[in-house]
Amino acid sequence: MTLRAGVIGVGYLGRFHAQKYALLEETELVGVVDVDRQRAEEIAAECRTRAFGDYRELLGEVDLVSIAVPTHHHFAVARDCLDAGRHVLIEKPITETVAEAEELIEIARKQRLVFQVGHLERFNPAILALEGVLKQPMFIESHRLAPFKPRGTDVNVVLDLMIHDIDIILSAVRSDIIDIHAVGVPVLSEEVDIANARLQFATGCVANITASRVSREAMRKIRLFQADAYISIDYQSRNITVLRKKEGETAIPGLPNIGLESHSFGQSDALLEEIKAFVNAIRNGKAPVVTAEDGKKALEVAIRINECLLPVLKK
Repeated sequence: MTLRAGVIGVGYLGRFHAQKYALLEETELVGVVDVDRQRAEEIAAECRTRAFGDYRELLGEVDLVSIAVPTHHHFAVARDCLDAGRHVLIEKPITETVAEAEELIEIARKQRLVFQVGHLERFNPAILALEGVLKQPMFIESHRLAPFKPRGTDVNVVLDLMIHDIDIILSAVRSDIIDIHAVGVPVLSEEVDIANARLQFATGCVANITASRVSREAMRKIRLFQADAYISIDYQSRNITVLRKKEGETAIPGLPNIGLESHSFGQSDALLEEIKAFVNAIRNGKAPVVTAEDGKKALEVAIRINECLLPVLKK
């Protein structure tokens, strides 16, 4: 059965969502929506579909939607879509507040709808390769640095960039956070543009996270340390390196025997894989890879980090 799809908000990210739905055999792109009617018409022509100025006009004609509107509109738009019985893939962060996320989760549960959050990094092949390798990390260090872009500055760097790494780390550690320390500075916008957070988990794991949108060069890396291995991931080059302690002697007495494994993955389309996973969850009646609960947990941590940053912003 072909699923009828719509995209609400076809700015920078929404345009790519529309392209993927138009490409998939499992979906028919029924229409795209944007408050900028000219933009909607442009993307509709590109994807050979229809343009709408109001998303409510589209809801009666689709089975699922991607929502890629500014964050402060997430709750209202998603609530209308879920109330109408439509499956939802929403860009991160899930909502502005935890209470809003919880209300949407409850609607989706009652309606038995798939409600997925767009934490795209989960579909990076280097992250997928962690399965079977990552056990119980005890120290994690991540860096996500990017040049400044006006797009995305409706939220600070924690909700714009760091939330990707928060989600990855929460999915890797799977433990309660018992303490958070954070610092941040507004540089080029009125919001915090560079931030560092230290998360301490009940397992004893500590995660040190840095995110910046005022860097000259882009960097997206994470390192994870556990009892038997050191794992390094470069998101951009889609490379994973594992150094693991091995049995046996080395040529130099006293030095541990360490084996090195390195894997590089070819060019991939994480957004296409994310949308495929969303469609498959609907078709198979299964929970999505990144659930709304996952999105809520990442938002909760991001908000706690932002609370640590409030004294900086009040100065």
